Amino acid sequence: MKKLVELINKEIAEFQANAEAQLVKGNKAAGARARKAALALMKDLKEFRKASVEAAKK
Repeated sequence: MKKLVELINKEIAEFQANAEAQLVKGNKAAGARARKAALALMKDLKEFRKASVEAAKK
């Protein structure tokens, strides 16, 4: 689960950097990268939720 949390933190940082580049600089490619990171982040957050629930049951 620790690796999953590290991956989520990395994806959050990637999303923030790309979203900021889109907002501040108007970089359209950064917007696409931010959306891609958001999708990956949603997937990994769902996986974290599953792992967290399993850990709580033990």
